[in-house]
Amino acid sequence: MKKIVLFDPSCGTLNAGDYIISNAARSEIQDIIKDSFVLTVSTHNPTLTTTQQLRASKQSKYFNNADLKFLLGSNILKPNMLHLRNDWNMNIFDCKPYKSVILVGAGFDGDTSSANLYTKLIYKKILNREITHSVRDKKTEQFLKKMGFKATNTGCPTIWQLTKEHCAKIPKEKSKNVVFTLTDYRKDLPNDQSLINILQKNYKKLYFWIQGSEDLDYLKSLKNTNNIELIAPTFETYKAFLETHDCDYVGTRLHAGIQAMRCYKRSVILIVDNRARDMKETYNLPAIERNNIQELDSIINSRFSTDIEIDEQKIAKWKEQFE
Repeated sequence: MKKIVLFDPSCGTLNAGDYIISNAARSEIQDIIKDSFVLTVSTHNPTLTTTQQLRASKQSKYFNNADLKFLLGSNILKPNMLHLRNDWNMNIFDCKPYKSVILVGAGFDGDTSSANLYTKLIYKKILNREITHSVRDKKTEQFLKKMGFKATNTGCPTIWQLTKEHCAKIPKEKSKNVVFTLTDYRKDLPNDQSLINILQKNYKKLYFWIQGSEDLDYLKSLKNTNNIELIAPTFETYKAFLETHDCDYVGTRLHAGIQAMRCYKRSVILIVDNRARDMKETYNLPAIERNNIQELDSIINSRFSTDIEIDEQKIAKWKEQFE
């Protein structure tokens, strides 16, 4: 029986969008890990301390002898690992459990040219050199290849399901209702207020999914929100809502919009950071810059097709490595 380790960005997260990524990544590698013993650990917390790694414990032996280790996507690669982030709590002294880890649709957070020597040293210590990594966008692919790793731009696992056949079933016309999101760590009061005003004007019923831990507090700081119905901040609740309600999606949360498309909902993502911007450029996501919020009214009322440009051959070839 194979021993598998999954490094999961959704364990210990304050952002329910990480569950969307993790769920999609697990689904896509299910045929690879089935019939194996699977250990899931959080990227948000140190896996083993330096002292624990030195001890010949059962857990440390498992990491050392694992057949495959996967890092389940997200915007996790950083230019500066000296500055610890909540989503990847690791340093050069306790990174051994990650040795030979394989990326599954992971992306780079920020400017790849600014990656420092310390950070590159960690990546060289932990990333698998034999197997081709699956990455989210072109710049991440180029960064890894420049460092000597094998990489292929498959996109985030959340979009692998969005084939031509799938997208053809997504409505082209506006729905009567809409689910929307805001981003607690990317606040823009004027534009986010305009978003709510435009949605109130164009839809009969508004629903708000609380994806981040402080999203609701941010919503309450805005006006014209009295008749908005809240959706609980869990992936399961959001997915169930999308599967049972006729609605569009509009909002600043990238993966909330992708999950909506996975559930055959017409979506417009408002770009607030590099992730949506990079994916729009590469995969034709239905997205506009939030600073261009004045365009949203006409987009909502227009007829448009969803046409995500994924490369199914690249995805299939990446999976073939594990057959």
